[in-house]
Amino acid sequence: MDVLVEYLPFLIPLIIIEWILAITALIHVLRHPHYKFGNKPFWIVVVLFVQIIGPIVYFIFGRGEE
Repeated sequence: MDVLVEYLPFLIPLIIIEWILAITALIHVLRHPHYKFGNKPFWIVVVLFVQIIGPIVYFIFGRGEE
């Protein structure tokens, strides 16, 4: 428990950034029907279950033309 309290100042901003990225990517996936590859269910799973890396991967590789 002491270790968690020690790392809390680092973990809280990291968790907030992860949530912001995930919510932003999820909103984009739900609103836009065009992807470079994959489909909507695939990107929803990637964004929600691959933590910080999932939303970043979506914005780099999955987001299609506007």
